[in-house]
Amino acid sequence: MANSIATFCRSNPDGARHTADVADHINNYWEPRMRTQLFAAYESGDTGSFHPLVLEAMTKIRRPAVPLEQRTTTATDQAAGPAGSA
Repeated sequence: MANSIATFCRSNPDGARHTADVADHINNYWEPRMRTQLFAAYESGDTGSFHPLVLEAMTKIRRPAVPLEQRTTTATDQAAGPAGSA
């Protein structure tokens, strides 16, 4: 999906902001889980399939503050409070 965004941004006739446009779109519209997966692929070295604009944009893409494995609670879990409290 990041490659599709990069391809679209590259086609923008206004030019100059291609890399910023890719990062802006991913920061504004991708949920943290998607950005976490993007960083995991990037950091694994599996970047051969990445569009060059995606690679350039990686320094501007915000890494989610909470790791994926820690974002497993639901709104219902949070409303119930800590386990064992009544």
